[in-house]
Amino acid sequence: MTEVRIDYDGEGLDESQVPPAPYDLVRQWVGDARRRQDALGDVPEPEAISIATANAQGAPHVRTVLMRYLETDGPGFYTNLESAKASDLAANPQVAGALTWPMMFRAIRFTGTARELPRDVVRTYFDSRPWGSRVGAWVSKQSHPLDSRAELEAANAEMAARYPDTGSPDDVPLPDFWGGYRIDCDEIEFWAGRHSRLHDRLVFVRTAEGNLDDPSAWRLERRWP
Repeated sequence: MTEVRIDYDGEGLDESQVPPAPYDLVRQWVGDARRRQDALGDVPEPEAISIATANAQGAPHVRTVLMRYLETDGPGFYTNLESAKASDLAANPQVAGALTWPMMFRAIRFTGTARELPRDVVRTYFDSRPWGSRVGAWVSKQSHPLDSRAELEAANAEMAARYPDTGSPDDVPLPDFWGGYRIDCDEIEFWAGRHSRLHDRLVFVRTAEGNLDDPSAWRLERRWP
């Protein structure tokens, strides 16, 4: 493994390229990743975000989910509220997330506090999902032990029969145990890979209350790579 080396040949990142608040740059980089996937096909799941949590004892856990929420109050994701990640966040709401695009030599890191998304926001997203995914939300006892694949498929068949596909967005009701979280960010770091590991790291640090598009809430600093 020590002989596997890549000299990062990214575009870099200069302070003159950065807006006075992080929101527009987050959206720009996510959009760049989507466009690259459309053009070259080498950025699969451009909205895949690694979410790190810790339980009440401080034991860390990380997993990759899809960032299906991005508004001025922060990035977010949807999940089973009885999952391991939800249990962690109930005990310790501190959370970190990372969007990583290796082929673009770019990454964004978010750190902050998890906040549950409002139920109307969750419902709007849930109703937009494909029928099979909505049924799957009822099926999965996420993070709990499962005896076999056959048990999973039987549970799915049962729920599919209970909530048949009528072509309507409300043919599968929103489960009470399904919701979402956003990251109320304290820091947002933009990382751009450069030659000889002299990477660019520009970090927005929260200095006051305000959303991601509020320049008065953020200070920009460069950090050593």
